Amino acid sequence: MRSFTLSDFDFDLPPALVAQHPALERSASRLLDGTAATPIDRIFRELPTLLRAGDLLVFNDTQVVKARLFGEKPTGGKLELLVERVLQGQEVVCHMKVSKKPAVGTTLQMVGGFRATLLGRWPADDGPLFRFAFESDQGEDPYALMARCGHVPLPPYITHADSSEDERRYQTVFARVPGAVAAPTAALHFDEALLAALDARGVQRANVTLHVGAGTFQPVKTENIAEHHMHAERYEVPPATQQAIADCKARGGRVVAVGTTTVRTLESWAKSGEPRGDTTIFITPGFAFRHVDVLVTNFHLPKSTLMMLVSAFAGYEHVMALYRHAVHEGYRFFSYGDAMLLERASTIDQTTVQR
Repeated sequence: MRSFTLSDFDFDLPPALVAQHPALERSASRLLDGTAATPIDRIFRELPTLLRAGDLLVFNDTQVVKARLFGEKPTGGKLELLVERVLQGQEVVCHMKVSKKPAVGTTLQMVGGFRATLLGRWPADDGPLFRFAFESDQGEDPYALMARCGHVPLPPYITHADSSEDERRYQTVFARVPGAVAAPTAALHFDEALLAALDARGVQRANVTLHVGAGTFQPVKTENIAEHHMHAERYEVPPATQQAIADCKARGGRVVAVGTTTVRTLESWAKSGEPRGDTTIFITPGFAFRHVDVLVTNFHLPKSTLMMLVSAFAGYEHVMALYRHAVHEGYRFFSYGDAMLLERASTIDQTTVQR
């Protein structure tokens, strides 16, 4: 049995392949068909021809909020907040970027004319995040304040400031439930015309919700990947989706997850039996998938937990070969990049994580 370490998930990626802007049309991006032994280069709008009547596409309907906020301390020092989660009332949980942390009880003046008072660490006194209470003269709730004052929380590998293009394109066409600070990027390729073509093909659709957190970009820092601790993200599998999956399996269809966030949601539900809650699931080679048969996904960062997930799903050697092909053929990588289509390995790879 093979043991995996962090270095196994590394690969050479020319910086020029990191997409800084989306394709002109959502469904005009490229699609690497990895469902056979030999990769096939396609266009994303061909996806309906690769699915079958009776298959079930499951999307993540989370909505990206304008979670990046700027302000200053009473001393005049500048800072940046990235809202990770909205709690009850006016309270939020944030990442804070500042030269010197303010004391608990400090009220910050935020760009846009509202105030943020530091209440403490989160989730405990030694937690990595910070709990704030927002307040405005207009009585706006945190979502309204972010919509009015915030910036699109673009990933760290996108180097330009957010623009109107990002407001429109770093969001799926079916985003419904606000709460994410990163987009479920595989779903960015779907437009209304493509959804109509899938309907005409007889492909069914269902939704889950997983609010993607900034921790999705957190690097794995230990060579022994079993020592890595995943960030928590909120998820929900609605009753209608639970029934749609049962019906799909009963008719012999395939469950097609759009994005790794959908995989993590469905497999968290399968593992815990709970249709909603917080998940810290860490999927690595050797994981036994219970719900997902096919995966639509973008290309991921070297040494990332998402590289581990897709390797667990489609087989390590197969995925690494597909990535070599993608680099050689100039596919665009990461959030605004191209996509790939994968089938679950027919037998679970007899591998284990080095512990």
